[in-house]
Amino acid sequence: MHPLRPLILEWLDDNYHFGEAATLIKSDDMSFLKGGILDSLGFVALVLHLEKTFKIRINRKELSPQNFDSMNKIITYVTAHPQYTSPR
Repeated sequence: MHPLRPLILEWLDDNYHFGEAATLIKSDDMSFLKGGILDSLGFVALVLHLEKTFKIRINRKELSPQNFDSMNKIITYVTAHPQYTSPR
């Protein structure tokens, strides 16, 4: 399990799913939009959280389902970001 996964789950639980995020996410490739994990406003809140937590600047042109619509896509995008440093 990637170290970002529990951090993202914690945020989802604290802000949207009250301890149920891990149960609701059946697969790390599951679409957050289609699966009801996040809506468009939730994505904006998540992106702001990722920027603040990891001190990265996410290019608004890269905000798309291709980069942020599943756990794996989020982890891949964030860890590939040039400003990303691993959580301690």
